[in-house]
Amino acid sequence: MPRFVAFLRGVSPLNAKMPELKRCFEAAGFDRVRTILSSGNVVFDSTFTSTSDLEHRIEAAMLEHLGRTFYTIVRPSAELQVLLTTDPFEPFAFPPQAKRVVSFLREVRLPKVPLPLTEGFATVACQHGAEVFTAYIAGDEGPVFMKLIERAFGTDVTTRTWETVRKCAAA
Repeated sequence: MPRFVAFLRGVSPLNAKMPELKRCFEAAGFDRVRTILSSGNVVFDSTFTSTSDLEHRIEAAMLEHLGRTFYTIVRPSAELQVLLTTDPFEPFAFPPQAKRVVSFLREVRLPKVPLPLTEGFATVACQHGAEVFTAYIAGDEGPVFMKLIERAFGTDVTTRTWETVRKCAAA
């Protein structure tokens, strides 16, 4: 049975408990459900293979079982594993201390502004399909990288660190 990862936008330990989220996915008919970290990453098996259908099914299940929903983006685990091996960050000369993040879009769409997009120590470097790759060095100015991602793609995205993507793909 295919394995998938659901990335839920805006989840934190303050607004969603991982055991409840896990039960919600199980009630929706998914198998081998596992949450990764506490930031809305859920790995599961499903006989359904359309990511769009899975996203809508998950959002409906959350509304029914949790009384609320979180914007959901689903990727097959195998697709994430390929993404990790191709390493889209490699062509860029980011310093070793730069944090690398991936923003997931539901569908492929062009950015509103040309890439790369840089401000301070943050760069939205490139887009490959429905994934956007950003690197930043944390500073006193706050999450500049998120402002850049939203300027380029809007708010209907969800972003994870490269290491979180690696953990989810391996689960």
